[in-house]
Amino acid sequence: MKKLSRVGMLAGMDRYLQTLTAMTVGLLLAGCSTMRSTVVVEPPSGTYSHVAAPARTPIPGGSYQVVKGDTLYSIAFRNKVDVRDLAQWNGISAPYTIWPGQRLKLQPTGRVVSAPGVPVVVPAHVASTAPAPLPAGHPQPAPPATVATAPGFEPVAPAPASSTAKVKNQGVPAPAASVVPATAATAPAVVPVAGVAPPPPAAIPPPAKVPAAAGASRTASGVTWRWPAQGSLIKRFQSGDSIPGVEIAGNTGDSVLAAADGVVVYSGNGLVGYGELVIIKHNDSFLSAYGHNSKRLVKEGQRVSAGQQIAEMGSSGATRSELEFQIRKDGNPVDPLGYLPPR
Repeated sequence: MKKLSRVGMLAGMDRYLQTLTAMTVGLLLAGCSTMRSTVVVEPPSGTYSHVAAPARTPIPGGSYQVVKGDTLYSIAFRNKVDVRDLAQWNGISAPYTIWPGQRLKLQPTGRVVSAPGVPVVVPAHVASTAPAPLPAGHPQPAPPATVATAPGFEPVAPAPASSTAKVKNQGVPAPAASVVPATAATAPAVVPVAGVAPPPPAAIPPPAKVPAAAGASRTASGVTWRWPAQGSLIKRFQSGDSIPGVEIAGNTGDSVLAAADGVVVYSGNGLVGYGELVIIKHNDSFLSAYGHNSKRLVKEGQRVSAGQQIAEMGSSGATRSELEFQIRKDGNPVDPLGYLPPR
């Protein structure tokens, strides 16, 4: 009897172990199935590292052939794009040298993919390496966050570890590394003009300091602005105009003044509709333009101060004596009245 009882107990234990094993296998299979449905497949390393930064302005498309007298700034101004975008699309580095006959692309090279509100471009040489989308029901991987290097900033090589260099005229050790913003203070002394050989540095004397004329000013977006002429406002800014700015009345020969400190990046008459035109760069984002002058008094590369006379008012490219004044932010025309002091 004891033997029969022991045999029965062993048989029961075997059935229990079989049931437990079956349940465990089932749970493991179910777990594997669940894990398989939640696996996120990350794209290969570097897939998104070459995605270009979004353009700061609408992309005009097409191309432009450089003619004598052009500068990269004037071409960017004509096409309402930011000069940094135009330089990037064409692989041109500062000081933005171009030459007659050169064909510039007015759009980036690559495949444009949709993004909320702005175009993002995947260069052609990496467009084909993007991972294929996962089947429906699987979570789609998001591209890793990337931090684009701010345009206009250049790293300064770190000093050797053994160096004991001091800042000139100060007893403070020089920092190991820093960044230098490409603002008006660090802008090139000469703006390259297509077809015009740059003069030797020694031939360019430093511009004489001209005291700024008295007048109200207003600081907006890091720039201190003042009115560029004394006449009355005869035309307000309208977005979408072919020449989007304000017009200020006056007489031929009246003074046209720099609206803020900066560097002259264009002085010429090659832009249709503007006559004798001066463009001043104030910082990486802001340009101001002064059109229809009878005489230009500044040259490209010259530093100017707010209130300094840069031209004489006229009617070149217009039917009356007036000043066509524009402010552009990142290549986009903006309403100057949002920056100039009230009067």
